[in-house]
Amino acid sequence: MKQHRLAAAIALVGLVLAGCDKQTSSVELKTPAQKASYGIGLNMGKSLAQEGMADLDSKAVALGIEDAVGKKEQKLKDDELVQAFAELQKRAEERMAKKSEDALAAGKKFLEENGKKDGVVTTASGLQYQVINKADGAQPKPTDVVTVHYTGKLIDGTTFDSSVDRGSPIDLPVSGVIPGWVEGLQLMHVGEKVKLFIPSDLAYGAQSPSPAIPANSVLVFDLELLGIKDPAQAGSAAQGEEGDTEQAAPADDAPAKK
Repeated sequence: MKQHRLAAAIALVGLVLAGCDKQTSSVELKTPAQKASYGIGLNMGKSLAQEGMADLDSKAVALGIEDAVGKKEQKLKDDELVQAFAELQKRAEERMAKKSEDALAAGKKFLEENGKKDGVVTTASGLQYQVINKADGAQPKPTDVVTVHYTGKLIDGTTFDSSVDRGSPIDLPVSGVIPGWVEGLQLMHVGEKVKLFIPSDLAYGAQSPSPAIPANSVLVFDLELLGIKDPAQAGSAAQGEEGDTEQAAPADDAPAKK
């Protein structure tokens, strides 16, 4: 987290909080500007909450906004502020490292136990899959574009993305997604439903594509292969669908390729 990003986020949320201190009930949300202003505060508030900034002092934030807008002398020196931001950044990094370590340990234990269940197959790469509804349709190749429905979850059952919930399947290039999907799709037949259990090194590894997916997370997907695109349509699909795949993900990027 960069200091300027944190400062901007705190300032924007502080602006909303300052307004709330002056009677939230009097704030109108009618014009596009008012609605957008509320949206900025809401999004920043959610972002800070996801980053563990629950202990921010709203009154101090409001005071900073008031001093800046009123062009008053700031109550803390710049070097004090730099030190404070550095402490917040250090705390955020430590928290993310701990979450990453916990996810790695939990994922390893999960896969060890899951691999012993009836019907679960573990491939040479470590990918695990279970056929839910078997079919005899064609199998996709790495060069194909396929149409799928999916629901992605963490091992604790939390859903981070679902084309099923959106009510719209997606088209994507087989070779343009995370390694666990690339392998899993080629094991499937059109019409089949499978459950994929993807180790973190076949998903996003130590990278977190969004706050909804911690680093080193094992990902679980309920995946249905609806069809393989006609070769005549695949050219245009391959150009546009990778972007569509990114839009279909939690925070807009899973199961897109790393």
